[in-house]
Amino acid sequence: MARNVRDVMTDAPTTVDAQASVTSVTQVMRDEGIDLVLVMDGGDLMGLVSDRDLVGAVADGADPRQMPVARVVSGELITVRADEDIEHAARTMRERSARHVAVIDHGEPVGLVCLDDPAIKATSAPTVAPTPDLHGGAGPRG
Repeated sequence: MARNVRDVMTDAPTTVDAQASVTSVTQVMRDEGIDLVLVMDGGDLMGLVSDRDLVGAVADGADPRQMPVARVVSGELITVRADEDIEHAARTMRERSARHVAVIDHGEPVGLVCLDDPAIKATSAPTVAPTPDLHGGAGPRG
């Protein structure tokens, strides 16, 4: 069973330069069949951009050929380390309401983890107490 983030992450994430146009980023996403990229500013990880973020920018009237993708990066960048336990990653994602987090190793982006990943879902499933039997029976009533 996978225990570390490295075991469940999508590795070799696609990165784009912060000054790349929204149009060029959408073309990269289309050509690679992906819906999320990491945005780099120089050698530093700046954030994540999803297809939803790009649609939102265009829907707001921005010219996608002129707008740098850096302006579309939304929210705070949330990262986890590749060697961290997946339960920690799941807890971080729940606490920060993040659907995706970047995975770093020695300060470099090495992967992505999605809240929809089965391993993350399994660790973030709520614990439900058993329902007390109000009828005094040992099993389900038929």
